[in-house]
Amino acid sequence: MAYFQSKPVAGRHFLQIPGPTNVPDRVLRAMDNPTMDHRGPDFGKLGKALLEKVRHVFRTEGPVVIYPASGTGAWEAALTNTLSPGDRVLMCETGWFAHLWHEMAGRLGIVTDFVKTDWRRGADVAQIEQRLRDDRTHAIKAVCVVHNETSTGCTSRIDEVRRAMDAAGHPALLLVDTISSLGSIDYRHDEWGVDVTVAGSQKGLMLPPGLSFNAISQKALKASETAKLPRSFWDWKPMLAANATGYFPYTPATNLLYGLDAAVDMLMEEGLDNVFARHDRHAEATRRAVRHWGFEVQCAEPRHYSSSLTAVRLPEGHSANALRATILEKFNMSLGNGLGPLNDRVFRIGHLGDFGDLQLIGTLGGVEMGLRAADVPHKAGGVQAAMEYLSGNA
Repeated sequence: MAYFQSKPVAGRHFLQIPGPTNVPDRVLRAMDNPTMDHRGPDFGKLGKALLEKVRHVFRTEGPVVIYPASGTGAWEAALTNTLSPGDRVLMCETGWFAHLWHEMAGRLGIVTDFVKTDWRRGADVAQIEQRLRDDRTHAIKAVCVVHNETSTGCTSRIDEVRRAMDAAGHPALLLVDTISSLGSIDYRHDEWGVDVTVAGSQKGLMLPPGLSFNAISQKALKASETAKLPRSFWDWKPMLAANATGYFPYTPATNLLYGLDAAVDMLMEEGLDNVFARHDRHAEATRRAVRHWGFEVQCAEPRHYSSSLTAVRLPEGHSANALRATILEKFNMSLGNGLGPLNDRVFRIGHLGDFGDLQLIGTLGGVEMGLRAADVPHKAGGVQAAMEYLSGNA
């Protein structure tokens, strides 16, 4: 069976969760090639060129390590390569994925200071700065921030976090999760002074799940020399040594690397600034539809709006999960569920990756038809509001 569906449905499935995203044909065709000898000379050429090319997506001159893993693995690599048991880190609870990263840190023996939010905005920069100023002995070794919180549709301002750290005169490392923002929202590893950037393949990079990334600063490399947390599979040192000649210390996900090569080419051909503008435009069109329907966006702070996804709050007494089930059953479209305390309270519309105007209108049309089918009170015409915005903002 090539593809599992619970029942035969005409037309393609609309996968509008916030990742994994739809994989473009060009990437699929690149992956659909014979597997290469990962110890042979041709692979070394591919690996060396790809490791250089992928730096442009992170906007860094430093090394980028690629693991055959999900983004969760890259979280662990970022922590274990830079920290020691008992080290303190400052984290921000912007949503479910920040919560999970915090849980991982605790299991690894790291002491966490957790800055709470209401899950309706990005990182609290003022609190970060104050806690760093209060840490006069520099016990805090790292600040960990999720750039785009996939559970809430809130984006943290990493440039402001860096300025806050500098204003506090604190030497902590800056570790940033870009799993649902890289390749979709403006991000600048070097310019913003990030020490480790965490990323995954299955969202803005337009690949299936299975690759994860650490972009690494010289300061982070220096910290890794004395970090004492156990690491083997995640160790940067053997990876960087092998990567110098284009190879990996263990079997890489060869065919996913073919796809990554094609995906990075697609991003570079469109131009990263154009990619980000496209995502900004689709996000604003989606929010206009949501507001027209009469609903709230989960993100309450406009300057923290995500361009990767929109989380939509349903009125009290209406089930977001029931709405999602109706839309899947009747219109063959998957939407993201609410996570943690947002379960059944919100649904999430993914509008990232290989995504154009007609796909967005189809997505919003499916939502609007689903609202009617599920008897959720709303004002009709949200799709029209989005079309009016898109037609004037090519």
